[in-house]
Amino acid sequence: MIAIYARQPVDRADSISIEQQIELCRYETRGEGYRNYVDRGYSGKNINRPQFMQMMEDIRSGIIHQVIVYKLDRISRSILDFSNMMEEFGKYNVKFVSATEKFDTSSPMGNAMLNICIVFAQLERETIQKRVADAYYSRSRKSFYMGGPIPYGFRKVPALIDGVHTSMYEPVPEEAKAVELIYGMYAQPETSYGDVISRLNELGIKKRGSSWARGRIREILLNPIYVRADVAVYDFLAENGADIENSPADFIGENGCYSYKSRENNRASGTASGERIVLAPHKGVVNSETWLRCREKCMSRKQVIPSQKAKNSWLCGKVKCGECGYALIAKEYRNGRDRYLMCSQKLASKSCGGAGTLYTDEVEHLVYSEMRNRLEKFRKLSCSERTTHDAEQTALEIQLAETEREIRGLLEKVEGSDNALLRYINERVNALDSRRNDLTERINELSRKCGGNAEETDSHLTVWEELSFEDKRRVADILIRVIYVTSERLIIQWRI
Repeated sequence: MIAIYARQPVDRADSISIEQQIELCRYETRGEGYRNYVDRGYSGKNINRPQFMQMMEDIRSGIIHQVIVYKLDRISRSILDFSNMMEEFGKYNVKFVSATEKFDTSSPMGNAMLNICIVFAQLERETIQKRVADAYYSRSRKSFYMGGPIPYGFRKVPALIDGVHTSMYEPVPEEAKAVELIYGMYAQPETSYGDVISRLNELGIKKRGSSWARGRIREILLNPIYVRADVAVYDFLAENGADIENSPADFIGENGCYSYKSRENNRASGTASGERIVLAPHKGVVNSETWLRCREKCMSRKQVIPSQKAKNSWLCGKVKCGECGYALIAKEYRNGRDRYLMCSQKLASKSCGGAGTLYTDEVEHLVYSEMRNRLEKFRKLSCSERTTHDAEQTALEIQLAETEREIRGLLEKVEGSDNALLRYINERVNALDSRRNDLTERINELSRKCGGNAEETDSHLTVWEELSFEDKRRVADILIRVIYVTSERLIIQWRI
C-alpha cells in the first residue's frame, strides 16, 4: 500500500491546504491503493507528529511500501530527522516520492539532491525562527503588548500605538489599592512578607480568588510594571545590569515598565541583570521612591522556603499543627540556644493562626514521657509460641526503606521550590507518609507476634540520652503514628 503524507502547521489563505496536497499526490499513485496520513497544526522541525509516527509504525509492519508527499518540507525540515527517516525507508525497501520535486530515491543522484533540498528546508525554518524573534524584539521595543499573564492590579484594554492596533494595561482601582498597600507595608524596614500577607488576610483581600503566598508577594515587589518610572529608576536598573531600550529623558515619572527576562535571569535574585526594560504605555501605580526601597530590600533578602528536613528534632515528620493539621517545622533562634516549632501553613501563607508558642525541648520531653508511660503495659507481655515471619517482614522493610528514600528525596527539593511545587511535594509526602505508617504498623504487628519488640523498645527508652538522632527517630516511628500539638494540648495517635 502507498502512504500519502500531508502536513500543514497553520491554515492560511496563501498556503496550500491539506486537501490540495492529497489531491496532487493521488496522481502519483497511478491507481494503486493508498492511505492518507494527515498532521494538522504540527511543525516540521521534528518528528513528534501523531500521524507521522503512525505511518512509520505501518512501514515497520510491512503495510507501506511507498511514501508520497506534495513537497519535501512537508515531511521534514530537519537534516538529522530526514537522514534517519531515509535510512529507515531503505531498511524496509520503501520508495520515497516528492510529487512536485520529482525525486527518485533509487539513484545516488536522487538521494544527493534530496539531502541538498533538506539542507535548504532546514535553513528556511531557521530563517523563519530568526525572523519571528526579530519581529518580537522590534514590536517589544515600540511598547506593543506582547501577551502573557495580566499582572495583578491591571486589566488589558485595546490601544492604538504608532498607528498599530494592540493592547495595553489599565489599572483596576481595587487591585491597584492592594498593590499600593503591599508596597507601602514592605517599604517599612521591619516588615516581612508574612506581615504583608497577614494584613491582606485581615482585610479580606484575595489575589483574584486565591490565597496570598510569599512567592506572589515577591513577584509583585520585583516587577517594574507597577512603578512610575523616573530617572532614579533608570539609574537603578542600569547599575544593576538591565538593558534599557529608552533614553533617560523618557523616564518622566509616569509610565510603568515592561520587563523581558532572558533565559539566564529569572529575576529571583532581585537584580536586573539579564532583563530588557522598555517603557510601557500605561501609568504606574507606585511612586519610584517606594518601589526602589522595596526592590533593594528584596535584593538583600532571600526568599524564605520552609526547610522540612528532619535535622532539628527527632519529632520531624510526626508532629503536626493541632489547628490546621499541617506539619510543624523545627526551627532555631538565631542565638542557637532555643529551638521552637512553627506551623508550615502559617509560614507559607498565613492562612493558619498557628499552634502557639512551642519550644521543641519541652514538646520532645512530653512525648518521651508519654512513650515511657505507653510502654508500661507491655512489661508483662510474653509470647508462648514464636512464629516465623522473616520473609514477609523483610519484604515489608524493603518497601519501607524505598518509601522513606522517596520522602527524603522530595524533602531535599523543598528548598528553592515555588509555592505550587511546595503544595505538590506536601501532598505527595502526605501520601507517602500514610504508606510508611501502614508498612510500619504491619512490621510492628509481625514483631509483636514474634515477641520481644516492646521490651527492646523499652530498653532503648531507658538509655534515651545515649541514643543517636536516627535511633530516636526510629523508636518514635515504631511507637507513634502522628502527634497533634498546640500550646494547650498534645494528642498522640499510637501504633501500639
